[in-house]
Amino acid sequence: MVKIGIIIGSVREGRNAEAVANWMYDFAVGRQDADVEYELVDLADYPLPLLGAKVPEAIQEESEKAIKGWLEKMASFDGYIFVTPEYNHAVGGALKNALDYLNPELNNKAAGFVGYGSLGGTRAHENLRLILGELQVADVRTAVTFSLMSDFENMSVFKPADYHEANANQMLDQVIAWSRALKTVRA
Repeated sequence: MVKIGIIIGSVREGRNAEAVANWMYDFAVGRQDADVEYELVDLADYPLPLLGAKVPEAIQEESEKAIKGWLEKMASFDGYIFVTPEYNHAVGGALKNALDYLNPELNNKAAGFVGYGSLGGTRAHENLRLILGELQVADVRTAVTFSLMSDFENMSVFKPADYHEANANQMLDQVIAWSRALKTVRA
């Protein structure tokens, strides 16, 4: 069994990431890939403190629990699909902070990207490629890129065009293939 985590990489109130991630999850599950299990992981469920910042004593236990849960959840997957908006030509701060907590949990695994923004989140994807390269994650070539102008009504109601399905299929094929291959490296 290959386990793929679909990571909702924004915690922003009123975020579009949840709708995009749910679309990706439904699309992936609908393919009925043999021996592949998908799981949605919402970064908002892990209230991680800013890495390296002093954590107030009143929330230390909660913070430690969130960190431990995040590490264990991410370690449980063979591959990932990161769903992220683009903020200021990069990945959002919450996702970057969450990735900074990880290292061996991600080593020798695969990742694909689903983004949205004025240019489909492509600059966030390029930023993620640099970050994940340092974490020894093999990212795949094909990405899914949704435009805030054409795939969202009023930039908030997600209505993706049908043509994105071709890229979604290709990206999933690549993530699954690399996840299977890298599973043998980790064994």
